[in-house]
Amino acid sequence: MVFNLDVIIMSWLAMGLMLVLGVLAVKGHGLLPGPFQVIGEIFVRQFAQLTEDALDKELGRKYAPMITALFMFLLISNWLGVIPHLSEPTKDLNTPLSMGLMGFVVAHYAGIRAKGFGGYIKEYFQPFVFMMPLNLIGEIAKVISISFRLFGNIMGGAIIVLVVDHLIFSLILPPFLIAFFSIFIGTIQAFVFTMLTVVYISVQVK
Repeated sequence: MVFNLDVIIMSWLAMGLMLVLGVLAVKGHGLLPGPFQVIGEIFVRQFAQLTEDALDKELGRKYAPMITALFMFLLISNWLGVIPHLSEPTKDLNTPLSMGLMGFVVAHYAGIRAKGFGGYIKEYFQPFVFMMPLNLIGEIAKVISISFRLFGNIMGGAIIVLVVDHLIFSLILPPFLIAFFSIFIGTIQAFVFTMLTVVYISVQVK
C-alpha cells in the first residue's frame, strides 16, 4: 500500500480551510449578520433546498449537511491549484474515488432504511431475475463514472496548463489557464459530483 503524502496534506488543508470558514461564518452570530454569516447562510440554505427538492423534506434535512460538506470539500480542493506550490487533491484518483465510494455507501444505506433489506435486494432482480448481474454492474459503474469524471477533468486541466506552459514559455497565459480550470471548471465539477450523489441517494430511496 502506497500513501501519497502530498495528496494527504492537501486533503487535510482543504478540510482545515472548511473549518476556518465555518468558524468565520458563525463567529459573532447575531440578528445583524456579518458578511461571512450572510454568505454561509445563503450557501447552506441553497444546498438544503436542492437536497430537499431531490429527496423529501425529512430526508433533505438529514442529508443536507453531508451534501453541503461534500461540495465545500470538493470546491476547496479544486481551487487549491490556484495557489502557487499547492495542488488539487482531486487530481489524484484516490480522492474522487473515495468520495464516490462514500456516496455509494450512503445511498445504499438510505435505500435499505427506506425499503427494508428485502425490498432493497428485490430491486436488483427487476424487471427480470436474470437482470440481477447487470443491475449490480450498473450500481458499481455509477461509482466509477462519477469518480473518473471528476478526476479526468481536474487532471486534464492540469495537463493542459503544463503542456501550454512548456510550449510557449508564457508567464501570463498559464496563470489564466490555472484560474480557468481551477475556479470555473473546478466549481462546475464539484457541483456536478455533488448533485449526482444526491440523485443516487434519491434513486435508492424511491
